[in-house]
Amino acid sequence: MKWTKQRLNNLFFFLGIAAIVVMLLTFDVSFVELWDHLCHAGYWLIPIVGVWIFVYALNALAWKATIEGNIGGKMPVSFWRLYRLTITGYALNYATPVGGLGGEPYRIMELSKDIDKQHATSSVILYAMMHFFAHFWFWFISIFIYLALAIVGDLPITTAIGITLAIIVVFCLFFFYLFSRGYKNGLVKYVLGVVANIPGCKKWTLRFWARHAEAIENIDKQIAALHHQDKGAFYKSLLLEYFSRVVQSSEVMFMLLLFGIDCGGGWDGLTLTFLHSVLIVAFTTLFANLIGFLPMQLGVQEGGFVLSIAALGLSAALGIFVSIICRVREIIWIAIGMALMKWKN
Repeated sequence: MKWTKQRLNNLFFFLGIAAIVVMLLTFDVSFVELWDHLCHAGYWLIPIVGVWIFVYALNALAWKATIEGNIGGKMPVSFWRLYRLTITGYALNYATPVGGLGGEPYRIMELSKDIDKQHATSSVILYAMMHFFAHFWFWFISIFIYLALAIVGDLPITTAIGITLAIIVVFCLFFFYLFSRGYKNGLVKYVLGVVANIPGCKKWTLRFWARHAEAIENIDKQIAALHHQDKGAFYKSLLLEYFSRVVQSSEVMFMLLLFGIDCGGGWDGLTLTFLHSVLIVAFTTLFANLIGFLPMQLGVQEGGFVLSIAALGLSAALGIFVSIICRVREIIWIAIGMALMKWKN
């Protein structure tokens, strides 16, 4: 079993290395233009990359709260080990289609060294659910931020924009309902039921259910138990995950300030610039997650940044710059994640 886990670890490692190579070769600009963008960013690249130290710390704290609520006691894993697994897990998520095909199995494999496999599995599933649940709250609240800024005359509001915002509200409310069902009744059985309806997957699903029925029941009970029995851990994890998106918006604000966009300066100007950054991140992540089946969301994130920045009345060239620097930041953190994977082992 140890050898098998080592083979999986190596597979995840080489997957991450391959992702770095692919990302380097798929920039929409030449390496000369890329270098010009990096030179333009200059020392601002340090806080742009560095802000993710705090984003990942908030993610790790949210995961820690989820684990402790799930196992009903103090987490038997050090925060720094959890922090390392968080960075490496997200690095693998960047590298694979549909996000969690790399990061989540890796986290389960590593966490099962510290707690039993069923609790490791349910804890990782619960955290993944919380991560997406916080995304929907981030998008939902951003709608009201936009409306507030539109009321004070800072942003435009048209019929098309109003319809778009209304669609996003309905979209979020629908998924709030689905998440509530998942938190009350568990998620694994529901997902297996969906998979069973995919052509060619029914026989595999039935065999998997027959072999792991008891474990699946236990995992779903553990998922449902967090919301029922430890609401403090549930809401703590949700707030930390939501706040991590707010902190993430700082990197876009740094890039806007780099271009001299500060909404007039002063605290009021910086506050407006930050709120604009929140809206840019919200729209871009919504767009990217809607088409999340693409590996590393190639082209999707770039398009999202250009569209969201243009929607706020800023230049498309700024959107391209922001997308390129964010792609560079992703490459740096994937490399850090891969290094942490091998450094620990």
